[in-house]
Amino acid sequence: MSSSDEDSDISDSEIEEYKDKPYEQLRNGDLIVKVNDTLRCPFCTGKKKRDYKYKELFAHASGVAKGSANRSAKQKARHLALAHYLENDLADEAETSQSTIAQLPVNQAPDDSNQFVWPWMGIVVNKVPGPKERDMMYKSIYWRRKFASYEPSEVHTFWNSGELTMWAIMRFSGDWNGFMKAAEFEKYFETAKHGKRDWIEQQMYPGDSPYGWRAGVDDYNTRTPIGEFLQKEGRLRTIGEIEREHTANKLTILSSLTEKIDETNLNLDQLMSKYNESSMSLSRMLEEKDQLHQSFVEESRKMQRLAGDNVRRILHEQESLSDQLEVKRRKIDSWSKELNKREALTEREKQKLDEEKKMSVARNSSLQLASEDLKKADENVIRLIEKQKVEKQEALDKILQLEKQLDAKQKVEMEIEELKGKLEVMKHLDDQDDEAVQNKMKEMTDELKEKKDDLSDLESLNETLVLKERQSNDELEEARKELIEGLKDLLDAPNTPVEKNTIGIKRMGEVEQKAFHNACKQRYPPEEADLHAMQLCSLWQEKVIDSQWYPFKAIMVDGKEKLEVNEEDEKLVTLKEDWGEDVYSSVVTALNEMVEYNPSGRYITSELWNFKDGRKATLKEVFAFMFRIAKATKSKRRR
Repeated sequence: MSSSDEDSDISDSEIEEYKDKPYEQLRNGDLIVKVNDTLRCPFCTGKKKRDYKYKELFAHASGVAKGSANRSAKQKARHLALAHYLENDLADEAETSQSTIAQLPVNQAPDDSNQFVWPWMGIVVNKVPGPKERDMMYKSIYWRRKFASYEPSEVHTFWNSGELTMWAIMRFSGDWNGFMKAAEFEKYFETAKHGKRDWIEQQMYPGDSPYGWRAGVDDYNTRTPIGEFLQKEGRLRTIGEIEREHTANKLTILSSLTEKIDETNLNLDQLMSKYNESSMSLSRMLEEKDQLHQSFVEESRKMQRLAGDNVRRILHEQESLSDQLEVKRRKIDSWSKELNKREALTEREKQKLDEEKKMSVARNSSLQLASEDLKKADENVIRLIEKQKVEKQEALDKILQLEKQLDAKQKVEMEIEELKGKLEVMKHLDDQDDEAVQNKMKEMTDELKEKKDDLSDLESLNETLVLKERQSNDELEEARKELIEGLKDLLDAPNTPVEKNTIGIKRMGEVEQKAFHNACKQRYPPEEADLHAMQLCSLWQEKVIDSQWYPFKAIMVDGKEKLEVNEEDEKLVTLKEDWGEDVYSSVVTALNEMVEYNPSGRYITSELWNFKDGRKATLKEVFAFMFRIAKATKSKRRR
């Protein structure tokens, strides 16, 4: 490979003069071209493509000599010398290469004057004995299968109704392989005495066997469908023309490929140069890295030495200071012992006094806090009790007043009815024209009107009292809700003494878990019973609050419609059969509570409950219970 320095030695105008020197070297044998019956380019020793045929090497040399501007002048001159050497001194190699062309099937070179239809085509003709055979032979697949060994690419059929013959034209590939197949095809029929000459001689009585030959000039020039097809699809050419055209195309392609290979090799050289530069740059970077690393190691060692010296110096100073501190500590210990001896009694008394003082302060603080908490609890309880008493008294007064008003209303209504009856009687008396009777009727009519006015006033008052009663009931309900929250906080408070089986908070509509635990303990091992009980209880709790399930029926009680649990519900019947009476009762109880307290919403609500009697707790019972808890808490704190 030539360098840029060598490229600058000559110019393009000096190429013809410079080629003489490498040409002499080629003739003298200093540069070898032919090695073991193969040809090589002595100027492209680093290329992948090294072995050439004569035409390939000649095309390579000519292509580089006429190469692009990327080629150096010396490269062009050297390859021009190689082209002259091949043309003048190795011409015999070209003749040898030409003699290696594949021999034809007839074992002799074809006459260059003979013309054939190209692409190569074969003609088959067959006498058709009947319609059935005609339909079969008219299909091109018939002939392709029959002569498949000759590899026809296409088959076209023609029917001659006048001669009752079927003609078929077989197209072969346009290369030498197709030429050989067409020659074998023709040879087959000539050997069987069914060639073209035989068909002409026996045309009147050809028999049932087909005749065939390779399409030639006379077939091409006939004015028949066969000739028209051949003229349309092919043309007449000699073997020499085809060979020269193939050789020219091959040389053109070879020259183009050689040029591309050379350009690729040149690009590879450039890339290799860039790679070498990159490698050198990388090597320099690695060397610099090694130097930096070495400097870092040396600096680290230096810093470690300095750090070690500093540590040793600090340890020495620390040891010296420790000795001084030890001496001072001993002096202080001796002084402290003397002071302790002098103040031992005073210190003991002082410590005892401080401890008693701390205990007293803690005790007083605890009592103060307990007293304040108890006072607050007592005040809240008393305030709630007083409020409840007032609300209860107001409710009782309103109820009594309502009862009185109701009695008065009923009395007025009776008097009105009585007056209406008397008036009706007076109207039917015969002496209606009597003045006394008329006065009495007017007096009774005025009294009736007055009674109606009184009744209207009573009804208005009654409505007002009913509204106030509803408000009072709402206030009582709010008071119960407040008591529920207050009782929750009181029961959840630490150190609260809880009375068993008395007052508490019950979640209405919640399924009792105890029945499920007892049932699962009888079916599952102890370690699995709790888990199954929780799962089963949770499942039925979801069913109880599910509004899609409606296990209720309506019944009439005292003329009013009332809901109760339908014991014939399919799910309840199955539950009773599978898990027993206790589990069934637990679910039914939850459903009854849900109907009583929240039939529309179907969610769990809290209620003040008397667990001892199994009923809803009164406000009085709740206040008394909370007062007892507060009193017990106060007594416990005092202790």
